[in-house]
Amino acid sequence: MLSPERLALPDYEYLAQRHVLTYMEDAVCQLLENREDISQYGIARFFTEYFNSVCQGTHILFREFSFVQATPHNRVSFLRAFWRCFRTVGKNGDLLTMKEYHCLLQLLCPDFPLELTQKAARIVLMDDAMDCLMSSSDFLFAFQIQFYYSEFLDSVAAIYEDLLSGKNPNTVIVPTSSSGQHRQRPALGEAGMLEGVEASLFYQCLENLCDRHKYSCPPPALVKEALSNVQRLTFYGFLMALSKHHGINQALGALPDKGDLMHDPAMDEELERLLAQVPGLVNSVTASPEASCLPSRTPPRVGSPWRPLHHSRKVDGESDGSTEETDESET
Repeated sequence: MLSPERLALPDYEYLAQRHVLTYMEDAVCQLLENREDISQYGIARFFTEYFNSVCQGTHILFREFSFVQATPHNRVSFLRAFWRCFRTVGKNGDLLTMKEYHCLLQLLCPDFPLELTQKAARIVLMDDAMDCLMSSSDFLFAFQIQFYYSEFLDSVAAIYEDLLSGKNPNTVIVPTSSSGQHRQRPALGEAGMLEGVEASLFYQCLENLCDRHKYSCPPPALVKEALSNVQRLTFYGFLMALSKHHGINQALGALPDKGDLMHDPAMDEELERLLAQVPGLVNSVTASPEASCLPSRTPPRVGSPWRPLHHSRKVDGESDGSTEETDESET
């Protein structure tokens, strides 16, 4: 049975909305690049496996950044893959720096731009140094907002700068994806950043922006809700409010709620199945109920896909947004 959304749209609009042409072009390019290998099991099977991977969200793994960010589905798939692959970092309570999180991102996308990781880290750290430590949950939710709504946030930065300088927001030119990539965010040390802008006027500008923006943007009603309790706000205060908003996270649909961030029963079951196939590992894994995830501190004698990062720290609970370091060697 076709969905109401599908019945309400003409075929060409539905295909464009789902970016089917993007995936067809990519599939054909891969087919041509690997035609010798693909010829051994047939073109039909190749297209079946390709679109199955698109549906499952695994098609973005180890791909170039231009493809990873090409569609909203690709972005959601990458966010979900990043969370699932490195969930144990947060489960173990490790704190990592911006550069270390960027290294993890590059394991899934080798040419992932450093600038995007820096922008995500700035949402968490605000006026702290960029080499401060961050919890996994803080970085994940900030990165989700920055990565998925990247073009929208570049336009918001332009509006914010104009409001600070007293310009008419209606004359703001919405930057394209190429021009926005190099736009500088407002400097935190400026006096205007400390004072912020009027929340109601800022929201009016954002509402107009959402109406004309061709890229993904948060639901305006949820943005209004996030700003409802403040009279003035700064740019990074706005980004932090978006990253912590439960409704926006649900609307995006890439990450679970913060309380469930460290739980992934499907992945745990798959890990148990894979670990059971490793000789001599079953007893060590089933010895304790918490050993269903990959151990990090005392790993078994099995080659690890990546080494623990040397700046990791242990914490007892989830961070509430604070970036204080807890190093026993300094006390």
